[in-house]
Amino acid sequence: MQLESLKIFCDVARQRSFSQAAREGGITQSAVSQIVSQLEKRMNVQLIDRSTRPLQLTPLGLTYYEGVKTLIEQYDELEANIRNARAEISGTVTVAAIYSVGLGDMGQYVQRFQTALPNAQVHIDYVHPDRVYERVMDGTADLGLVSYPKKTANLTAVNWREEEMVLACSPNHPLASRLALPLKELNELPFVHFDKNLVVRRRIDRFLRGEGVTVDVVAEFDNIENIKQAVSIGAGVALLPEPTIRREVKARTLVGVPLFGCDFTRPLAIVHWRGQRLSAAAKRFMDLLLEPDGSDPRKNGAPPKEASRGRNGTHARSAQG
Repeated sequence: MQLESLKIFCDVARQRSFSQAAREGGITQSAVSQIVSQLEKRMNVQLIDRSTRPLQLTPLGLTYYEGVKTLIEQYDELEANIRNARAEISGTVTVAAIYSVGLGDMGQYVQRFQTALPNAQVHIDYVHPDRVYERVMDGTADLGLVSYPKKTANLTAVNWREEEMVLACSPNHPLASRLALPLKELNELPFVHFDKNLVVRRRIDRFLRGEGVTVDVVAEFDNIENIKQAVSIGAGVALLPEPTIRREVKARTLVGVPLFGCDFTRPLAIVHWRGQRLSAAAKRFMDLLLEPDGSDPRKNGAPPKEASRGRNGTHARSAQG
């Protein structure tokens, strides 16, 4: 039942007139009469005695009016509270993020946040992973976005999402046409890698060793954008988080080939000071990041492997047109 219909019934009950209720609501008298009749038909009771002038509520109509009036008052109060809370939350949320979180990805979150809270702003700084922790600890960032979060005494890490690792290669590479790739086929291939000082480098190396695969590292970079550029010109292949190459796959400058027979993901986390209360704006932005949005099946309870196969097939085919 639409709330507007209930409001119109209350207008009729208060005015004791269909015509006056119509004028107050800016609709026709016939529409008002139909709305009240539909309410009566729905409950199979008579709410208004139309034989008297002015109109009178029946005993059941009076009970219904009192209940509906309370309901509308509570709803109006709820809306007012929400509007006031929305207006009161203000200030700037500063987020320090690793480069590979992605401008496009974060841009969507920022836009949604500022639409919901027009008096608040989000400022994203893209920095080296070590600097993310430093910024949060020295208080120049409210939140930090990192991969492979490390344990520290002063920071809390909240699991954000898991990103599937895929083989990134040039569209002209011999492996670009594959729908999925056993990891052993990377053996001895020219490989564009992360810098040795990065955690993601150590995790990839450990993964490859565990699978008995040795790659030929031809270049190393401390950021994902340089890796993608080197791969796109054919310098070698790389293992990269699938969300980080979506733009390039769409533009057909890179291809993302799923790994077959193994599950390798990169965890992302939100870090903030342990025990320190976040500002209302920072708390709302973190809540927004953690909302299930359909972009990561792991966040919505879908079985990781089945969801992964579905995404893999889609991206591999789109890369090949």
